[in-house]
Amino acid sequence: MLNAPGQDPANAPTDAPAPLRVALMSRAHTHASSYAAPLEARADVDLVVADPDGYGDVRGVRVAGGYQDAWEAWPEGPDAIVVTSANAHHRELVLEAARRGVHVLCEKPLATTVADAEEMVSACREAGVVLMTAFPVHFSPAVQALRGAIADGTLGEIVGLTGTNNGKLPAGREWFTDVELAGGGSLVDHTVHLAEILDSVLGEPESVHAVSNRILYADRAGEGAETGGLVTLTYASGVVATIDCSWSMPADAPTWGGLTLQALGTGGQLQIDAFAQHVGGPGQWLPYGTDLDAPVAGRLPRRGPRGRGGHADGGGGGARTVRVVAAAQESVRTGRPVALAG
Repeated sequence: MLNAPGQDPANAPTDAPAPLRVALMSRAHTHASSYAAPLEARADVDLVVADPDGYGDVRGVRVAGGYQDAWEAWPEGPDAIVVTSANAHHRELVLEAARRGVHVLCEKPLATTVADAEEMVSACREAGVVLMTAFPVHFSPAVQALRGAIADGTLGEIVGLTGTNNGKLPAGREWFTDVELAGGGSLVDHTVHLAEILDSVLGEPESVHAVSNRILYADRAGEGAETGGLVTLTYASGVVATIDCSWSMPADAPTWGGLTLQALGTGGQLQIDAFAQHVGGPGQWLPYGTDLDAPVAGRLPRRGPRGRGGHADGGGGGARTVRVVAAAQESVRTGRPVALAG
């Protein structure tokens, strides 16, 4: 168990509950460190990291060689796992967790196909374990303010929304642009956060229309992986929302990218920038403000069906965003809008 700073293990409270046993499955995703850090800092968490791909260990944390080592790091097994592997490996890890009765926080996207996502949600529901998809931007104060303004009618009747989730082409993790491992390119990587936010205020769209290209970073992207995209969502109410999901940030930009969303209503408009809080000069970007990853990691429950599914409604929200991405990919292939089944 990792103790609080300055605490002597010999003097730790004897009546303290057993630590929450968490296995972080893979360092393949760049967000692995973002979830490891708040978990490692908690005195009530015992964290083990599996690193089957050899991306490097996390300071101060036990590192297991592979997945099986992580599953067996405790005689009773983990209480929960955090899945931060390549996207194509999410399914096998989540299904194994369901089989073992272990709760799951899974990096987005939940899966690379709709069928896999639905199977994962069903398996966890039947096993009585919590399945959360990692959507940390959901907890952004700016996003919460926008959600509140829409819910309480401050903006009047919503007419349309315009969102951007742009970033640099992922570096040091080539699997991000490998269509077999990632499930696609920027459409997969940068559509789901905004799709989840829109889902939380508008529900599921009625149709999806998308276009994509490989104009930027074509020399660095894997074969068939789009690097730029625009997804248009139309809702039964007539509201139209757009998502710019491109890897369009210059390689020498001082920050990785960002997420913005503008809502236009009959009573006004509101624009948010989820990662605007920073200080710095030319070429420098020092972010501050709310740690968006900590609230997600903090929702991991102990083993046993506790019903603490967080905002991700048992993985259903994650599965719905996968449906949006799959519809966008089909729209790119056909050049036509794609209807989503209710």
